[in-house]
Amino acid sequence: QVQLVESGGGLVQPGGSLRLSCAVSGFKLDLPYYAIGWFRQAPGKEREGVSCISMSDSSTYYADSVKGRFTISRDNDKTTLYLQMNSLKPEDTAAYYCNTFPPNNDYWGPGTQVTVSS
Repeated sequence: QVQLVESGGGLVQPGGSLRLSCAVSGFKLDLPYYAIGWFRQAPGKEREGVSCISMSDSSTYYADSVKGRFTISRDNDKTTLYLQMNSLKPEDTAAYYCNTFPPNNDYWGPGTQVTVSS
């Protein structure tokens, strides 16, 4: 059974940093036909893709709103996905989720809340 569990969120001041983690069980992050990454959903807004990484060639994608501030990575045992978030802005406030790209509705985890506020 596939499980994706996010952690690492919290309250941070504008300009601060957080590192999100996604613990993956049920499959390894090295299947060549997968891309996996991060989505976020702010109150009253649709869920949006933030960043993803290809399992075949490790190429990455970033939404324009986070480019240059966020970095996606995975660990060598291929069971954990990370999102390093720097220079956080109030508009980054959202619940963050990991999933495959495109997302699989059966894989949504509980998410982790990121709140950027002074």
